[in-house]
Amino acid sequence: MKNTRRLKRMARAKKNASAGLNLTSLMDVFTILVLYLLVNQSATEVLEPPKDIKLPDSVVESKPRQTVTMMVSDTVILLQGEPVMSTPDLIAGNADARPLIEALKRVKGSAIGLNTEAIAKSNEVTILANRKVPFKVLKSLMTLCTIAGYTKISLAVNQKASQNK
Repeated sequence: MKNTRRLKRMARAKKNASAGLNLTSLMDVFTILVLYLLVNQSATEVLEPPKDIKLPDSVVESKPRQTVTMMVSDTVILLQGEPVMSTPDLIAGNADARPLIEALKRVKGSAIGLNTEAIAKSNEVTILANRKVPFKVLKSLMTLCTIAGYTKISLAVNQKASQNK
């Protein structure tokens, strides 16, 4: 008699039980995946040069870091997007370099225009120069960056496929 009651109770429980799927662990995995993708997507920032600056091509292996940026076009030199001096004046040699040095020191001492304070306190600068700008201009800009305290200077280039692949 006890067995029949037990069998009836089990049959009733089986009838009322629905075949459910536990989604809690699956939702946890998707949440972690979404957070991972969001964090890694924002960590990589690609510098897009303006249309008037045509970068040279190069085979590079390392990804660019976020640093202070200096853009050099045929007409003007921009530091963090702000015009600092004229390129033709620098080519001619009659430009006063003090405004550029002061602007570099001002950016180094503050986090204005940068995402983190650590970048502002670093000693790295990236120069995005038009491929038509003479190398003597880049050399003098690198000298001015060194005077302002930036010892790690990178020249931005377009990444193309490596030649040994």
